[in-house]
Amino acid sequence: MARYVLGRIGQAVLVLWAAYTLTFAILYLLPSDPMELQLAAAGVQPDSLSAEQVAAIKHQFGLDQPIWLQYWHHLAGLLRGDFGTSLTQQVPVSQLLADRIGPTLLLSVSAATVALVLGSALAYLATFTRLTFLTRLPALGASFPQFFVALFLIQFFSFQLGWFPATGGLVMPVITIAVLASSVLAQVLIRSFEETLSQPYVTTARAKGLSRSAVHLRHAFRNAALPAMTILGVIVGLTVTSSIVVETVFTREGIGKLAQEAVLSQDVPVVLAVVTVAAAVFVLVNLVVDLLYPLLDPRISHTRPAAASVASVEGVAL
Repeated sequence: MARYVLGRIGQAVLVLWAAYTLTFAILYLLPSDPMELQLAAAGVQPDSLSAEQVAAIKHQFGLDQPIWLQYWHHLAGLLRGDFGTSLTQQVPVSQLLADRIGPTLLLSVSAATVALVLGSALAYLATFTRLTFLTRLPALGASFPQFFVALFLIQFFSFQLGWFPATGGLVMPVITIAVLASSVLAQVLIRSFEETLSQPYVTTARAKGLSRSAVHLRHAFRNAALPAMTILGVIVGLTVTSSIVVETVFTREGIGKLAQEAVLSQDVPVVLAVVTVAAAVFVLVNLVVDLLYPLLDPRISHTRPAAASVASVEGVAL
């Protein structure tokens, strides 16, 4: 068990490092200049500054150093828990994250909870009633772009009915994220339900005289839900990445909107911090799922053959 946990932690660290490095490389491959964007945000034209002033500003933020040295300084600071200072707002990045993370956590947790309930309920009803419309509904929900769902909700519930505010609210952003996340979950659950209901033990339960609802709920649901556990990380990832679109459309002051602003201004420290935090949440959820899986399914253990079993289950689920 300890060997397995250490291996998974090593993989998580590798994923975090890869995400951090790839983000850093992409930001520095962009054709724009971070210093020029910073000066533009402050209303200063770079042409109005002398060469000495430009050099002083670059030195202040370390932009005059080689890229590999800038990368090392950023990475070393991250290992110390220091995300650096925002190029555009001149405040510590950790302070920006602390100010914005609360609304995003509330949005993500609420959306994940709603998606879990809706996705499970839809999969159960679709396989129990065997209505073709219900089985195809998740694919329809997953096909709509989130910005389209957000704009539709604003138009209908805000402008037409006046039930919710068009900006700054929580209900419509949660629904926007939950539509996609619950659709993905329902697709996996429906397929898993269909395979579980064809197993011999389900046939035996029916032969003993159990009702359809009892067989569906007591015998099929638990085993059908196991493959869906493997995509919990995907669901969490969807709620985190969706916050960028949703918070921008609904004008919510969260991590997603902070990331969008930082990308537009090429604020490297802020973008690196947001990507690192999002990747850390993703790998942590996946690690917890991997550790809980054997507790839910006694057939699986933390051994190499078991790892192959989990991989096969994940392949079926995805």
